[in-house]
Amino acid sequence: MTQAGVYGQRLGRGLHVKEAPVLVTRWLRSAALAVTEVRNDNPTLEFSGSLPAEDAYLVSLKLRDYPACECWEEGRYVTREDIRAGATYLYDLKRDPRYVIDKPFHSLFFYLPRSALGDVARQPGAPCVGELSYEPGVGHDDGIIRHIGATLQQGLRRPDETNQLFVDHMLLALTAHVAQTYGGLKPAAEQNRGGLAPWQVKRACDRLDSDLSGKIALQQLATELGLSVSHFSRAFRISTGLPPHQWLLRQRVKAAKQLMTVRDLPLSEIASSAGFANQSHFTRVFSQIVGVSPGAWRREAYGGPGET
Repeated sequence: MTQAGVYGQRLGRGLHVKEAPVLVTRWLRSAALAVTEVRNDNPTLEFSGSLPAEDAYLVSLKLRDYPACECWEEGRYVTREDIRAGATYLYDLKRDPRYVIDKPFHSLFFYLPRSALGDVARQPGAPCVGELSYEPGVGHDDGIIRHIGATLQQGLRRPDETNQLFVDHMLLALTAHVAQTYGGLKPAAEQNRGGLAPWQVKRACDRLDSDLSGKIALQQLATELGLSVSHFSRAFRISTGLPPHQWLLRQRVKAAKQLMTVRDLPLSEIASSAGFANQSHFTRVFSQIVGVSPGAWRREAYGGPGET
């Protein structure tokens, strides 16, 4: 199947990089959303390639300084600006954004179709999201995008340990933030901020508990309850105190604790049975949530040598 969006290797080719790790979500009705990491420590002097024209934006978090960046749009020189690590830049793919590649660079690019921005705006009384407000080559000090970018960068480095619920949640949060901060969308009306009905909480939790691997998508959960993704994600957190991906991690830990009552069962098998990618992933998540490693917890709870 031919990829439609400007992300992953399609974006990497335009920026002349061989590897472009990507995380993708398809929970919106309209299109995929994605985050791609691009890096080149030894570039050859050249112009970035022309990216396919789409009714979409790239929102870029810069991870490295890039002095005197020469920016072009629609085949014309626009500006030359110093890009600073930590700043956020917006690019409209309808305007053929390009720049001169003559220094090392390292960035995250979030691919946001305009239809996706429209989807998050579908709420009572909300205005449509039109053009995003930005100036070519002008950066924004956006702490929320820095936080989301840093969190997703960990997922890009460990894709096997990154469950789809987490990717869905983070890209939903970023899309809503961009729509509000740069597109003029007002936050959801107060009447939409209640929790789920008890039967909805039970059904959602049962569905998550039935697949600890985390392969179920937010879109699927929301559709089963007759809700939008944004409403479901917000209401689930109100009802349970946690977003779905964090609730799932705690269920994995709960399942692992139960499995550790079987004293001869290796931690590697427990990790797999409880939905973790591997024993290292299991140890890291368990230690973060419980405060001690699985082996230490097992020794303290049941005695014996345990495992590390």
